[in-house]
Amino acid sequence: MAAQLIVHNGSCLCGAVSFRLEGKPLFSLFCHCTRCQRADGAVFVATMHFSSAAFSWTYNGEDVKPLVEDMGDLTLYRCEKCRSCAATRMGPVDSNDNWAIRGSHLERDEQGKIIDFESVKPTCHIFYDTRIVDIADDLPKWEGFANRSKRLD
Repeated sequence: MAAQLIVHNGSCLCGAVSFRLEGKPLFSLFCHCTRCQRADGAVFVATMHFSSAAFSWTYNGEDVKPLVEDMGDLTLYRCEKCRSCAATRMGPVDSNDNWAIRGSHLERDEQGKIIDFESVKPTCHIFYDTRIVDIADDLPKWEGFANRSKRLD
């Protein structure tokens, strides 16, 4: 029997800009970098990275278009209505790089839980050296990027 394709849907805060993700993420983690803290107004973010082939926009582009903020090494796509960041491309606008999706933007069930959370559950903390709060869990904690920096735990 063939394995069933995992599909996640998500959107910005108001739902006007939506997307679809197919398959499991390339990686999923908690990011404590100062850039994510400032961009999201949060002490850290749960972020899942998907290949470009796994990501597609599903909103009606005639009604609303995402505001594109090209920051050189990454591109933020914000909803023009609610201004929340719907997705981030890990590269310039025209790149074919991976997409980073905030866990907070994924579709929820009736209890408010992310649908099929186990398939996108974060596996580590990165940039933990610039954390605002200590997190007491058993996940690996890295000074910078996972497996490319000093492990802090």
